[in-house]
Amino acid sequence: MPRDIKLDQMMSKAVECAEHIKRHERALVVSHIDADGLTSGAIAVLALERAGLTCEVMFLKQLDKESLERITDSGYELVVFTDLGSGLIDTIESLDINAVVVDHHIPSQSEYVYHLNPCLFGVEGSYEASGSTMTYILARALQGDLNVDLSPLAIVGAVGDLQQIKKGKLTGLNRIVLEQGKRKGYLSYINDLKLFGKQTKPVFKLLQYSVDPVLPGLTGREDACISFLRGCGIELKGERWKRWIDLTQNEKRKVVSSLIKYCIARGLSPDVAQQLVGEVYILEKEKEGTELRDASEYSTLLNATARYDEAEVGLAVCLGDRERALSRARTLLGEHRRNLVDGLSFVMENGVIKRESYVYFDAGSRIKDTIVGIVAGMSMSMVGREVPIIAIAETDDGKLKISARTTQSKARKGINLAEALSMAASIVGGVGGGHPVAAGATIPRTKKDEFLNALEKILCDQLGN
Repeated sequence: MPRDIKLDQMMSKAVECAEHIKRHERALVVSHIDADGLTSGAIAVLALERAGLTCEVMFLKQLDKESLERITDSGYELVVFTDLGSGLIDTIESLDINAVVVDHHIPSQSEYVYHLNPCLFGVEGSYEASGSTMTYILARALQGDLNVDLSPLAIVGAVGDLQQIKKGKLTGLNRIVLEQGKRKGYLSYINDLKLFGKQTKPVFKLLQYSVDPVLPGLTGREDACISFLRGCGIELKGERWKRWIDLTQNEKRKVVSSLIKYCIARGLSPDVAQQLVGEVYILEKEKEGTELRDASEYSTLLNATARYDEAEVGLAVCLGDRERALSRARTLLGEHRRNLVDGLSFVMENGVIKRESYVYFDAGSRIKDTIVGIVAGMSMSMVGREVPIIAIAETDDGKLKISARTTQSKARKGINLAEALSMAASIVGGVGGGHPVAAGATIPRTKKDEFLNALEKILCDQLGN
């Protein structure tokens, strides 16, 4: 973590926000619809209810002036924004909303009193502190060690926000939260394979359904995956098909070593090793062999709820429902995984359009606007990482959702997608924001070409072209 961080000031701000909250009896919690937003919302609900407040929850795809006006009309005496809000502080103030804003995205201004954002204290919001991490900091300010049991939700949110990607592990405030949870027996971490399904799927399914990265000759081909693993000397079936967690350490090492060699031999970059193996996070209080045991799988499960208009299901899982809500979430997860594969197939079949400073694809209504950003990130392994990838999808309310992804190396060279999308969207009457390597925007449907041209100029300027 940078040396110029101001942790004492951050904690003082968290306490100030907590004291403001305690002066109220009812609150509306407003959060984003991804895994980070769901866990942030759940942490806020649990912490506020423990502090004696009555809560209701609202999840939003995008916070804009229209949604803020609806919130104003709801008549709540206090609104707690989690994982969103920092980009619209001015509007929140102008509408006279009594709010506490807990976010990690780049803020529009820093003067608002009850505003807890790592960017204001020298902490990087794209990889050192997620929305759920900041909400956990607020929860600790409310009631101290009583809320350490919320640390697993904070880590699930951080992993869902891909905060571990830049350094290969969680760092900064995320790391502090992780270690707090580890000391209390709620969390642990190890170096392991990062493919989805280690807790729940037969080993060959991990390879068959791998889309991040796509494994040439293996992804989508069950027989090839079984043959590959048998070639590694792995006995795949005992009383049932073996899962990754059923393999011995020696068997796991054989598979990982062979898989890396296989991928490099088929033209993938040696960087594929970092995509395949890294630090993974275990929720010690969750049952082994379930999606909730592994932070990455848990976050994917949550993404499969709110992104399909069933945020209440994901919230209920976060709040402890291991029966009806978890069953429904698993059903949605199956649909989510199929939609991601279909989305990748769309990109593979239709390709991308190349411009000077980025490539893009327009999915229209073929890919749901709530997952097009995930598809964009996964597509980078197929279309290349030389320039940012921009994805476009139609929304249900007649607008266009723009999602953008790039690499940390491009960010170090000057690319800042949050600034670029925010500027380009504002030119065409839309809104945008996010992080330097992952950002989004919503624009009028008739303004696509104008937006793309504006984005081209902004990204070229960022690179000095």
